[in-house]
Amino acid sequence: MDFKVKRKSTKTPATGNQFELYPHDLQLYKIPPVENITLQEFETLALERVNLLRTLSTATTLRGLRLNSEEFVEFVLNDLRTQGLKYYAKLCEKSGCGSTKADFEARRKDHIAHFILRLAYCRTEELRRWFIARELELFKMRFAVMRGEAVEVFFKLNNLCYTTISEDEKNEVIQNLIESTPYSKIDNMKFYKVKFFEVLDLVKARKVFLNGGYAYIPHRDFISVLAAQYRTHLKQNLAKACHHLCEIEQDERLVCLLKGLHQSYSGNDYSETKAVIPIESLDSISTKSFPLCMRQLHEQLRIAHHLKHGGRLQYGLFLKGIGVTLEDSLRFWREEFIKIMDLDKFEKQYAYNVRYNYGKEGSKRNYSPFSCLKIINTNVGPGDCHGCPFRHCDTGVLKNKLIGYGFSHQVVSEMVELSKKTHFQIACSKYFDAIHNADVGLGINHPNQFFEESQKILKGELKVQPKKENLVKKDIVDSIDVMDFDEPLE
Repeated sequence: MDFKVKRKSTKTPATGNQFELYPHDLQLYKIPPVENITLQEFETLALERVNLLRTLSTATTLRGLRLNSEEFVEFVLNDLRTQGLKYYAKLCEKSGCGSTKADFEARRKDHIAHFILRLAYCRTEELRRWFIARELELFKMRFAVMRGEAVEVFFKLNNLCYTTISEDEKNEVIQNLIESTPYSKIDNMKFYKVKFFEVLDLVKARKVFLNGGYAYIPHRDFISVLAAQYRTHLKQNLAKACHHLCEIEQDERLVCLLKGLHQSYSGNDYSETKAVIPIESLDSISTKSFPLCMRQLHEQLRIAHHLKHGGRLQYGLFLKGIGVTLEDSLRFWREEFIKIMDLDKFEKQYAYNVRYNYGKEGSKRNYSPFSCLKIINTNVGPGDCHGCPFRHCDTGVLKNKLIGYGFSHQVVSEMVELSKKTHFQIACSKYFDAIHNADVGLGINHPNQFFEESQKILKGELKVQPKKENLVKKDIVDSIDVMDFDEPLE
């Protein structure tokens, strides 16, 4: 497949030998690749890049790690290696100018994957913001690990005409640099002199010395200059990519992949499990080990003795993934449904769907439980109770539900605010912590992952540190009129 977008451009496509194409680990992605690659490699590179960016998002957003801190770098590198993305781990660990075959291949994958994701993330403003934020984090991380000669080579390759100030000029303003620079030792630190508007973030934070319209930037903060340029470059090129999408999507094979890439799930699909969960225990484990979406469905089924198709599909596959057998699943649904209908109607209209989920009817595929992304992005209509409560529930209903489970005002407020800001999976992680009275910081990507990790805690296989009590006492909960929580919680 020719990965070339036909358009007028003043840029020369990347052609030549690998040394000419990829002399350095860090790239600004100014020249698009022109290369024949298979559809399988196209998809693989795209998914691997998405997983890399999601790892960065988890580190900063969910775990709250400071960018480029030791904890941040350690988490990212370990997660990349766990996912088998060793070439990305190498690029993030020590950017340089190596010349081995593995170095060139890693840079090639990095280069092509970046441009593939431009096509996937240029479609909406929301996708563009997410992509730019993650790519900037990646760029800053990789620049931060560069040392000495690698930095000079990077500047030269990208025609970045920045030079450090002389020792004489530095000595003239040394006292100002000491007072304005947030570092204790600057004697051996290099400083760059740039126009102040190139580092407005540092100016805003009062981290630089300004003189005559110039900012004096220590080497450790020079990434601010490059990041501002890189952000502008990405914004402009994402807009261009969006303009030419119609040309790319003439190839129907790419349309579904590119449109669904942000919602793709590449973790454990939970289609196979060795565990066996008896249906008699569902009521008890639903309160401790079910994510809110599945707990809501279980409770609705027990109350109404019926679920609409979307709810039956979402909950039925989840039960299959945690270890409920086909026989038990049929018995479970049958016992509920025949409370409002006769047995013959259940067997004719509903039993088929249960067997279908287990691959015993229809196409006989081994269907996997829905991931968080699929559930979050599903369509939920009036009267439906499937989907993600943190996204699809009205704020007042969500508050009342969480209060009814006995969570404190503070915990409920945190989860509701996260859901308002569209951080649905982070809100689910807070729900996990609250329900287990621990500070796990788990990145929730799948309802069955929630169940699996919860069971590890309950069985003592995973040790966690308890935190301050999140659950209010039962007698206090009973005295609360949940209808009073229409106003924001304190």
